[in-house]
Amino acid sequence: MQKDKNLIDKVCLKSIFERIYQQQSTELYRHFYYKFGHSVWAEEVVQEAFIKLWEKCKDVPFLKARSFLFTVANNLSLNRYKHQKVVLNYQKSHTQSKEDHQTPEFVLEEEEFKVKLQNAIQQLTPKQRSVFLLHRVEGKSYKEIAEMEQISVKAVEKRMQNALILLRKEIEQLN
Repeated sequence: MQKDKNLIDKVCLKSIFERIYQQQSTELYRHFYYKFGHSVWAEEVVQEAFIKLWEKCKDVPFLKARSFLFTVANNLSLNRYKHQKVVLNYQKSHTQSKEDHQTPEFVLEEEEFKVKLQNAIQQLTPKQRSVFLLHRVEGKSYKEIAEMEQISVKAVEKRMQNALILLRKEIEQLN
């Protein structure tokens, strides 16, 4: 019993701990690098395992240090691996929810419509175009547009009305 007590105390000695590190760190790293194929993970797992050994040095007998390190490193690796699977599954489900489930024909028609709409907007007079774009694209109110263009709110309303009438005619012709 006294012999086991001395062996436990020796793990907490700096020189013994350094010796364990020198003897086991490379083998531990190689094992987990080959197991998971990720060098950064292997390095981090080795460091974390030795930190755990230092924290538990009074509870780990010297003869069991190697076993302790491999067990801790294995558990850390598995936890990291499981976490990575959760992250990947989340990313996969998150990107699937953002995907468009539109047919290629619909996407093509939508692109064609955008081009036709832009051409129709170009057909507007410069005054109508500026009022239309300020209101519909930039979200400005009629009052703000009137102040910017230095015209009355009624003039803005009239320009917007005429712009919408012309756009409707152009779009109807496109269909």
